[in-house]
Amino acid sequence: MPPAEEDQKTTLATRPKRRKWRVRLQRRLKAASRSPGAVRLVGRLIYEALRGIRASQRPAAGSSDFDAILHREHPAIVALWHGQHLLAPFFRPRDLPYLALLSRSADAEINAAVVERFGIETVRGSGGRVREAASEKGGVRALIRMKRALDDGLGICMIADVPKGTPREAGLGIVTLARLSGRPIVPSAAVTSRRRVLEKTWDKTTLPLPFGRIAVVMEEPIFVPPQAGADELEAIRAQLTLAIERANRRAADLADRKTSH
Repeated sequence: MPPAEEDQKTTLATRPKRRKWRVRLQRRLKAASRSPGAVRLVGRLIYEALRGIRASQRPAAGSSDFDAILHREHPAIVALWHGQHLLAPFFRPRDLPYLALLSRSADAEINAAVVERFGIETVRGSGGRVREAASEKGGVRALIRMKRALDDGLGICMIADVPKGTPREAGLGIVTLARLSGRPIVPSAAVTSRRRVLEKTWDKTTLPLPFGRIAVVMEEPIFVPPQAGADELEAIRAQLTLAIERANRRAADLADRKTSH
């Protein structure tokens, strides 16, 4: 056999072994990154980075007085979009207790580590959904936990749109929570003038960058009648979607202004 053909056969034979080795290595690295110690370390690093970013920013003129609003409506359900939540822990009254809903995904372990460093309790589930899908993902248990928290005087911070669903479209879970608890939903947004949008992510995650301005906008509270039926819940869900979008547009407008009047 010519040397060239022999070398080619040897190369082809070793390729599957190399692929298997790479796959095993990737799995081990992924498992290591999700170990409790790694999650705590990454959570702390992100927490410190967010604190540094927030400290470097100045408030945009025209922002909502979130402290006064949330004191007045407490305990309320603060609603915002996926991908727009990284600075949300800063915009709450420090003297009021809060509980945040996080998904049950592996990546959410790091989110939980970050949020808990801000002194915010967490509950895991998929609160945007209702019925069977929510039950499978712990959504029903999360809904019960949040309702009890509101009854006990804790505010709720909740992502309104459904993970991996239609981005920036409120789910029925948050509306159902408001109906069961009798507490208002406060549509909210925080936008920075210096930011980077991760276009390839399903929710267009926005990373806040240091310096620049930050605008916080909170729309009028939305109450859900306890006797609301399916049609009314759907109408309020659509109303909430528009309100959070309106808050985001207003916050972006305030943050992006080059001069304040």
